[in-house]
Amino acid sequence: MASQIVPPIKQLTQAYNNIQKGLASEDRIDKILQAENPIANKANATKSDDFSNGIEFNNVSFSYKKGDDGYVLKNINLSIPKGKTIALVGQSGSGKTTLADMIPRFYDTDLGDIKIDGISLKDLEIESLRKQIGVVTQESILFNDTIENNIAFGLDSIDKNKIIEAAKVANAHEFILQQPDGYQTNIGDRGGKLSGGQRQRISIARAILKNPPILILDEATSALDTESERLVQDALNNLMKNRTSIVIAHRLSTIVNADEIVVINKGELAEKGSHKELLEKDGIYKKLFDMQNFK
Repeated sequence: MASQIVPPIKQLTQAYNNIQKGLASEDRIDKILQAENPIANKANATKSDDFSNGIEFNNVSFSYKKGDDGYVLKNINLSIPKGKTIALVGQSGSGKTTLADMIPRFYDTDLGDIKIDGISLKDLEIESLRKQIGVVTQESILFNDTIENNIAFGLDSIDKNKIIEAAKVANAHEFILQQPDGYQTNIGDRGGKLSGGQRQRISIARAILKNPPILILDEATSALDTESERLVQDALNNLMKNRTSIVIAHRLSTIVNADEIVVINKGELAEKGSHKELLEKDGIYKKLFDMQNFK
């Protein structure tokens, strides 16, 4: 009798422990699911249907902790004309990504204002604003689905020929055809069945298919080997044609042809100009550039 009773009692106590763990996890998950999003549409917000002039940062300051004097960005004044490529460079933690993340309104300014075509971002409808912006980050955001569905993610009723065309521009078509089921190949959770360069080119194909007028590239090639970087950089060059591009880069060789290079240092706009102009200034950019050149 004792030998028969003890195992079920052990299982009951173990089950009780698992239930307590589950309840604790549920509380943590519920806090995230029920969290209030501080970024919301104004009443009668304006729809942003067309991007025609440019983006303006006017005395923008931002802190992650509201009421904290330790601003991540301090008094940023920057003009990004339509059709130009603006590169953001600087040391890690200087505020480059934060500055770029404020354009699709992932964060709101604490001081100052950001305007698109003369209209404050806070007065624009968030959904229509973000439809005009494509983002390619260092970490590709892919899903446990087919290559075709990952490229067409977020878009309805897309012609397959357009998906193939986008893949060709992104230098992805050839490796996709080599997959077991071509465009219908499942790439696994987070695209785990593909290499880093292949995942990145799928993300670029998605951005090309969306065809946004504004493009944000956040360290899109920094985690790749030399061969993959070359293929991805070629795809990015195709993507940036005739678009307004904000490029964040640590590898300065990838942005020497940008229309304007902006150097961010400790949250402040330290220098700006073309590659040649900044080298002649012999400042922060020159120092960073010399550190990456082993002549």
